[in-house]
Amino acid sequence: MNSTLAVTANTQHYLNLEEKYGAHNYHPLPVVLNRGEGVFLYDVDDKRYYDFLSGYSAVNQGHCHPKIIAALVNQAQKLTLTSRAFHSNLLGEFEKYITDFFGYNKVLPMNSGVEAVETAIKLSRKWAYQVKGIEADKAKIIVCNNNFHGRTINIISFSSDPVAKNNFGPYNTGYTSIPHDDLPALEKALQDKNVAAFLFEPIQGEAGVVVPTEGYFKGVRELCTEYNVLMVADEIQCGLARTGKMLACDHENVRPDVLILGKALSGGVTPVSAVLCDDEIMLTIKPGEHGSTYGGNPLACAVSMAALQVLKDENMCANAEAMGKLLRTELENLNSPNISIVRGKGLLNAIIIKHDNPNAAWELCLLLKENGLLAKPTHGDKIRFAPPLVITKEQVMECVGIIDKSLKQLV
Repeated sequence: MNSTLAVTANTQHYLNLEEKYGAHNYHPLPVVLNRGEGVFLYDVDDKRYYDFLSGYSAVNQGHCHPKIIAALVNQAQKLTLTSRAFHSNLLGEFEKYITDFFGYNKVLPMNSGVEAVETAIKLSRKWAYQVKGIEADKAKIIVCNNNFHGRTINIISFSSDPVAKNNFGPYNTGYTSIPHDDLPALEKALQDKNVAAFLFEPIQGEAGVVVPTEGYFKGVRELCTEYNVLMVADEIQCGLARTGKMLACDHENVRPDVLILGKALSGGVTPVSAVLCDDEIMLTIKPGEHGSTYGGNPLACAVSMAALQVLKDENMCANAEAMGKLLRTELENLNSPNISIVRGKGLLNAIIIKHDNPNAAWELCLLLKENGLLAKPTHGDKIRFAPPLVITKEQVMECVGIIDKSLKQLV
């Protein structure tokens, strides 16, 4: 099929503006959106689409959830930013709320997900030197192959994705990469007495929704405890009810030493991220050693409390679990020759495309767009299917119909 499907003059106007004035660091689908509500997005020509990406899990609660927007508007009319040079009336309230919610002593709020990952790395190293007793500048952090934790220079230093990494060196050191879902490899790496932490995504989203074998989280927890190494879980994409539990690690009743959150922590309203851990780790960082002008701002605090409360009050974990099972079952029942694998947990799912055309996943996403569903390929042949957690059974079935129609149009 033609990969440059016709777009309206209205849409092309906005595409041209971005092409001319913006950096070319993304390759988005040719759709220009201007409105969202629940599971739906609308473009500048008022065409409606099902959102099957959810802002990479940032809008778990659905687009423009009224309770989250109400919290945003209410706080925006009072106070939005103080910086951390002063106290605000909402910071302590938010800190108590989120630490009670997840069961940790302390929280350090930041903005973007990658800032939270950097924060967790700094905490891990500080703990390694001050508590574990590793020699200065010797601390190592174990990571997983095919990880995605962001795109700062430090984090791409331990990426195995050449697109994210190539020509940005020199790279930072202090990282050891092992296969994901490989406990023997982890135990072998832990023989190094200078290991401070194991940083991992419980489910690798960007890699194509790679779900580890049952027992992996428990095995990680046991090994980290045995070798006195911090278990650091990046739940930015897979946490906050996305997989059918509040955290992906909850599927095995495992508690990480350091928990990294972002994206749906604000319901897609404003950048908010957070790192949670206990006093022994958090209190190693002293005033002036880490921070952010916007981290923990009053607007973010108000929005985050509302976003977490919505997840809980509307029982989104249970809906994600049920709708995810339905979606995977119905996709498998299509018996499409162009799908080799359907996998996922809750409403974090992916299909792997089987086709002679190496661009088939992209072509399919263009067809899905034409038929009213927005999804995006990752790493060539994989497409994530991750709608907002408010999706209903009837909507899932309608979306499966759109996917079926699009697969049959793929040539």
